[in-house]
This record gives sequence, structure tokens and C-alpha cells, in this order.
Amino acid sequence: MSEKEVLYAKSQGIATISLNRPDKANTLRMEVINGLDDALRDANQDPEIKVVILEGAGDNFCGGFDFSGGLEHYGTITETDYDPGMDVNWVTNGYTSYINQFMGLWRGLKPTIAKVHGYCVGGGSELALCADLVIASDCARIGTPYSRVWGCHLTGMWVHRLGLAKAKYYALTGEWISGEEAAKIELINFAYPLEELDDRVQELAEKLATIPLTQLISMKLIVNQAYDNQGLQSTQTLGPVLDGIMRNTPEGRAFVHTAAAEGVRGAITKRDGPFADYSQGKPEEQPRKRSQLG
Repeated sequence: MSEKEVLYAKSQGIATISLNRPDKANTLRMEVINGLDDALRDANQDPEIKVVILEGAGDNFCGGFDFSGGLEHYGTITETDYDPGMDVNWVTNGYTSYINQFMGLWRGLKPTIAKVHGYCVGGGSELALCADLVIASDCARIGTPYSRVWGCHLTGMWVHRLGLAKAKYYALTGEWISGEEAAKIELINFAYPLEELDDRVQELAEKLATIPLTQLISMKLIVNQAYDNQGLQSTQTLGPVLDGIMRNTPEGRAFVHTAAAEGVRGAITKRDGPFADYSQGKPEEQPRKRSQLG
């Protein structure tokens, strides 16, 4: 595991995994995803660990997948000579798909807490929502801008965590929501002021760590099984397949071509401008930054 991309620490029964690309909003590349997998394996195999916290370094939890530089860092994603059959194989094969690493938060039987602040968007939101508990700063911004172009729900957690009305609305619009609103609609568990977030998450992790591990495992397993029975696995098979198709529609390819020609900001401006959210939102609507706390 690269200490540069993913940090891992443990203390008093609690493992903390930190996505560590703060200058890139902790966006996801395969080395980050593989580092996360290594850390989750370590935590789940360590008999002393009862609880896992996942966080992001710097001012954001995770800005989603890194699609800068023409996607050269994703060897299996191509905008030319697209082979849909091989794409389906890659995204649904348990040995190649990153869904397994995301779902390590869910499948590993030790409780996981996603501590969300700043931006938690796209693949970053998919990752956070795989955790058992999600606690955010009230000013965090959570959303799926890929709903507008170049993507589709991957893990299905946006669907399975929400009721039909909200799940359909956010799937169709991709609009962002604050941590406070996410807690109100029960997409996540709780939202607190940014200044309190670290302490609140730590307090919860410490409470859970007082419970016998076998109890934590059993209670997590029974809840997980209920959602598996609702078809979670089927959703996670279809989602990545549709995501691959959306990356290769005329509009999807145009989005990447714009990013290559005008930079990522140029592509995002065209995508989000009509909605006036994400980077196109008003300054007063942007998430607060940890680096600016006194």
C-alpha cells in the first residue's frame, strides 16, 4: 500500500484510513483504490480492530474519479476502439472491478464510518455511501454530477438508501445537496458543524469499540443481508454496465474531448452551468474548508 496515496493508522481498536491526495481533492485512481483495499484487508484481519473510519485529507472527502490528463492512468478505459464486451467483463468481474474495493466497506464485517467534509461527489459519493454509517459536516456538498453526462450509479447506494421520490429526483438531476440536507432525507446518518466533525466521529467510533466484536459483526451482517435480499447485487451488476455505455455515447465522448481540449474546468462548466451547482455554484454555497478553520 502506498503511504503517499492512502494512509492507515490504528489506535485503541479503531482503524483510520485516509485518502491522501489533498491537492487533487482526493480523486480516485487505481493506486488509491488498491491502497484502500489493502487498508480494509488489514483492518478486517487485525483482531484488535473493531471499527474503521474512512476520511479524506485536506479540504475534501473525495472529488470522484480522476479524469484529468486524457484518462491515460486508466488503461482499461478508452475513448477509441471501444469494446463493449470487454468493458462489461472488466466492470462486472470480481477480480477487476473496483466495486469490490468500494464494497469492502460494506462486506467487511467490522463497522465502517465515512467521515465526509468538503466535496463528496461522483465516485466519491458512491464510496462514502458504501460505509455502514456516514457522518458529514453540515456544509459538505454531496452529489452525482455524472447523472448529467458520462456516468451512471455504480454501487446503487443512492437508490437503496433513499425512498423512491428522492432517489429518482437526484438520479435524474444530479443536483448537489448539503450534508445537513443529506441527513434530513436520511441519505446519511448525521451532520454536524465542520468544527465538531472530527470529535463527533471519534466519539461514535469509541462507543462502538466498547461493544463485543461478535455483536458488531452479527448486527451488521443481519442488516446487510436484508438489503442483499432486496437485490443490491443485481443493481451493482447493471450500474457499472450502464456507466460504461454512458462513457461512450456521443455526449459522453464529447465531454472527455472538451476536458482534453479546454481542461477539466471547461467540461465541468458546460455540464453544471445550467444548474449553478458544484464548481459553478455561488461562493457562499461552497463547502467550508478545513484549512480555513481557526
